[in-house]
Amino acid sequence: MKGFLEFVRTQGVVGLAVGLVLGGAVSDLVKSLIDNIVSPLLGIILNQATGLKEASFAIGSVASSTAASGYVPTAVVKYGALLNSMINFIVIALVIYVCVHQMGLDKLDKK
Repeated sequence: MKGFLEFVRTQGVVGLAVGLVLGGAVSDLVKSLIDNIVSPLLGIILNQATGLKEASFAIGSVASSTAASGYVPTAVVKYGALLNSMINFIVIALVIYVCVHQMGLDKLDKK
C-alpha cells in the first residue's frame, strides 16, 4: 500500500483525475453551448429552421423504370451534424489551449 500511495503522490495521478473530471465538465458545457445557442443561430443564417444539426440534402430522388418501386431511393447527406461536431471540437480545443497557455503548463517540459 505504501508503494501505491507513493506512486499516486509522485506521478500526479490525483491531478490527472481532477483534469479528466474537469475536461468532461468542459466538454458537456461546450456541447450544450453549441447545441443550444450556436447551432440554432447558424441554422437561421443557413435557412435551416430546425437548426444546424438537422441541415441536410438529398441525392438520387430520380424516377426509374428499372427499380421495383418505380424510383431510386434517396440518400440523405446530413452535413449539419458534421459541422456541429466540428464546431464542438474546435471550441473544446480552443478552451483547453487557452487554459494550458494561461496556467503556464505549456512551459513545464522546456529546459
